Amino acid sequence: MESSFSFGVILAVLASLIIVANAVVAVAVLLLIHKNDGVGLCFTLNLAVADTLIGVAISGMVTDHFSSSDQATQKTMCSLRMAFVTSSAAASVLTVMLIAFDRYLAIKQPLRYLQIMNGFVAGACIAGLWLVSYLIGFLPLGFSVFRQKTYQGPCSFFAVFRPCFVLTLSFTGFFPALLLFVFFYCDMLKIASKHSQQIRKMEHPGALAGAYQSPRMPRDFKAVRTVSVLIGNFTLSWTPFLITSIVQVACQNCCLYLVLEQYLWLLGLGNSLFNPLIYAYWQKEVRQQLYHMVLGVKKGLTSFLLLLSARSGGPQRPRESSCHIITVSHSELDD
Repeated sequence: MESSFSFGVILAVLASLIIVANAVVAVAVLLLIHKNDGVGLCFTLNLAVADTLIGVAISGMVTDHFSSSDQATQKTMCSLRMAFVTSSAAASVLTVMLIAFDRYLAIKQPLRYLQIMNGFVAGACIAGLWLVSYLIGFLPLGFSVFRQKTYQGPCSFFAVFRPCFVLTLSFTGFFPALLLFVFFYCDMLKIASKHSQQIRKMEHPGALAGAYQSPRMPRDFKAVRTVSVLIGNFTLSWTPFLITSIVQVACQNCCLYLVLEQYLWLLGLGNSLFNPLIYAYWQKEVRQQLYHMVLGVKKGLTSFLLLLSARSGGPQRPRESSCHIITVSHSELDD
């Protein structure tokens, strides 16, 4: 019971941090979209929304860990809850893939990028992404082979879903996505290196050396850097959970559920907390927008405190003005 309570506290803290961090980034990205109308920012906004939904989904599990065993969530409700968590996590991972592809396309086809990735295509990609995510998350509800035959609370991932479901997701989704990430990164790095070589050839010796700089070079390497950080975050967060789940499937006598559910699963969900921190730090326009938001909040708080201070000192001012009026009136009468 004490272990379940401690795990519930950890879930509550993680869910709160995920919701707050992603909500702040979502507001900042919305303001940027209103200013710039960038298609790529829509994918960043979608990532923040997906990660926020993960925080909302796991927050529903907190009360289950705080309650007694005879008040545990029913199996059907727990299955729906975990399907929602899985769908949101899948949407987050797929959005990271979409962001990596968007940056790759911007470098690979810079002249045709705006023609290819217009508003309609971006909207269709996001809609298809959510459709696929919910098909993945609710897959165990349609196929009994992925569901546990028995259920004992509290509600958790492996309390309702079998490890073979994670095995299926690993070989049909995670590892192909990881290979695709690596391909994007290597090709983007090759393109950026080629641009660097072209610049060296175009530079003249002497005074002209260093005078010419391609405006695309910083953008290329920033895109490579962002994709590399996303790949690293994605891999470090989910690989331990998926590999340990594969070991659990291969070794039926092994009992790795405690490690999977209370450590590695939380590490995977922590990806939803790392994503907004990555964009808040690595993406300059988001970082600047967050800075302006902080300044706006600070300014508003200062104005509010000044207003409260003025109201608290308000009753004394009318007396002073009244005395002044009376004094003037008496002087006028004396004159």
